[in-house]
Amino acid sequence: MRDLFWIGIGGALGSIARFLLSALALRHWGERLGETLPWGTLMVNITGSFLIGFLFTATGPEGRWPVALTGRHFLLSGICGGYTTFSSFSLQTLQLAQNRAWLLAGINVAGSVVACLAAVWLGHLFASALGGRR
Repeated sequence: MRDLFWIGIGGALGSIARFLLSALALRHWGERLGETLPWGTLMVNITGSFLIGFLFTATGPEGRWPVALTGRHFLLSGICGGYTTFSSFSLQTLQLAQNRAWLLAGINVAGSVVACLAAVWLGHLFASALGGRR
């Protein structure tokens, strides 16, 4: 029960952070590059993938800053789970496809999948470079 409480608190914090970054990205890139591509969702997915890769490695039993299981649940399932937006990504990609915006849908898919996989790998490498991961 305690883990669920902390996951919920983390999820709320992650959701707030997602909203704020999405609004900032839309204001920054949407005005210059057009609002047709969900820039905020793309930025959140990339940064969230980096963050979960970093935290997973850095807070693991062999990581630089080992954290108890409840703390890892708070960080990974709570904050990162509330922050990342692959459900939004899926819906927005479907909407782009339904509007026959095939190029934008393709950019959104490729950008999210390729960049997020690269970001989670870089987060893992960055945490490993700090020491602790063998």
